[in-house]
Amino acid sequence: MQGRKLTTMDGHYTIEMETALGAVAEAARLCQRVGSSIDARALEKPDRSPVTIADFGSQALICRALRQAFPRVPIIAEEDTRELAKPENQHLVTQLVHYVKELRPGTKAADILRWIEWGGAQHDPGTFWTLDPLDGTKGFLRGAQYAISLCLVVGGELTVAALACPRMAGAPGQGSVFGAARGLGAFQLPLDLAGDRQPIRVSDVGETRAMRFAESVEPSHSSHEYTTRIAEILGIATEPVRLDSQVKYGAVARGDTDAYVLLPLDARRRFKLPNIWDHAGGALVVAEAGGKVTDTQGNPLDFGQGRTLASNRGVIASNGRVHDAVLEAIAALGLGDLELAVT
Repeated sequence: MQGRKLTTMDGHYTIEMETALGAVAEAARLCQRVGSSIDARALEKPDRSPVTIADFGSQALICRALRQAFPRVPIIAEEDTRELAKPENQHLVTQLVHYVKELRPGTKAADILRWIEWGGAQHDPGTFWTLDPLDGTKGFLRGAQYAISLCLVVGGELTVAALACPRMAGAPGQGSVFGAARGLGAFQLPLDLAGDRQPIRVSDVGETRAMRFAESVEPSHSSHEYTTRIAEILGIATEPVRLDSQVKYGAVARGDTDAYVLLPLDARRRFKLPNIWDHAGGALVVAEAGGKVTDTQGNPLDFGQGRTLASNRGVIASNGRVHDAVLEAIAALGLGDLELAVT
C-alpha cells in the first residue's frame, strides 16, 4: 500500500472518513453557490460554464483536502486542466478563482490548477481515491439531482465512501451526505454534517410487483426501452423513478427505491464501459446499507481493472431481496451476454 497507513482504530477508518465527508461537503457548498447563478440562458445556449466551474472547483477542493491528509495516496478523478489551459477559457479560470476564494481565501489560479492536476493519477493496484467531482451534469443545469462521489479503494476493494447529494431531500433539511466504510455500515447526514449520523438500510420489499425502480433520466446513459421490458417481465406497474447521477444509489440505500438498473448500450447494442468514479462511492453505500450491487451477469463490480469497469456489463443495485429476479429478467432478454464496447 502506498502513502499514509490507514487509520483503523477499532476497525473504523476514522481519519479517512472524516476527511472524505468534510471534502465532499465543502465541494457541495461551492456547487450550490455556482448553481444558484444558473438561469434559463444556461439551458438555451446551451451554456456549460456553470457546470464547468462547479466541476473543476469541486475537484480542486477535494484533491486539496486529500493531498493534505494523505500526501502519497494517488487520486483518480474525472477532470484535468487541459480545457482550462486554452486561451478562450481564461474567463472560466477567473470565475473559478472567485468561487474557490469564497471558501478558501487567498487562493490563486495556480493553486487551483495544481490541485485539479493532483487528481490525474493513473490506475494504482494498491490504494487510491477515486472521485467524481460533479456527477449529473444535466441534472445540475436543470436544477435537478446531482452528486459528488468520493471513494477509497484498497486492493480493488471499496473501503470508505462519501456521497454528497445537495438536492436530495434529507432529514432534517435539504441535501444529504451518505457515508460508508467496509464492514461498518452506512449512514446519512444533512449537508452541513451537523447532528448524529443516522444509520440507513435498504427496503425489505421482496415482491417484484411492488418494486420501485430507479433509472437514469437520460436514455443515452441507460436504455429506457430495456428497463421497460424488464419491468413488464417482473410485473411492475408503477412508473420508474428517473434520477440523475449517483443519487440513485442513495435512493436504494435508504429505501426510497428498491432497485436501480444501468444498461449503458451504444448504437450497436454493446455495453459501454462505465468509469469507476461513476459507481464506486454509491456502490459501497448500497452494499453497507444491506443491499447488493453486481453487473447484469451477477458478477461483483471489479474496481481493480483500471479507470473503467472493464470486466463488467452494466450495473444492478438493489435491496438484495429482488436482485435475483432482476437478473433473471435481464437473462430472459439476453442482455447479459451482449458484447463490451472496448474503446
